[in-house]
Amino acid sequence: QVQLVESGGGLVQAGGSLRLSCTASGRTSNNYAMGWFRQAPGKEREFVAAVSWTGGSTYYANSVKGRFTISRDNAKNTVYLQMNSLKPEDTAVYYCATPDARYGTGGRRVYEYDYWGQGTQVTVSS
Repeated sequence: QVQLVESGGGLVQAGGSLRLSCTASGRTSNNYAMGWFRQAPGKEREFVAAVSWTGGSTYYANSVKGRFTISRDNAKNTVYLQMNSLKPEDTAVYYCATPDARYGTGGRRVYEYDYWGQGTQVTVSS
């Protein structure tokens, strides 16, 4: 059973930074794309960033491009989301996710992912 556990959320002032981590377990290899999504109250879950199984390709939502960086450390089974220049509109529960299929490049749609973490709250105050 694949399990994803996020950490690193919290309360930060606008302009500040946070780094989220997501550690995966239950797989024998790291040949899987990883993604970060977020969901604010009353809104649909939306794509934030994704990284290919090699780590060589990354993708970002326009709203976070230039401020957020996704990376992975396959030796630690962990993917990171470095968030800089945070804005109040970044406030949401952040989820990491991974697909069931290997060798993916990372998708932007919720339905492209099969396993999800429990989420970590990020709150940005103005």
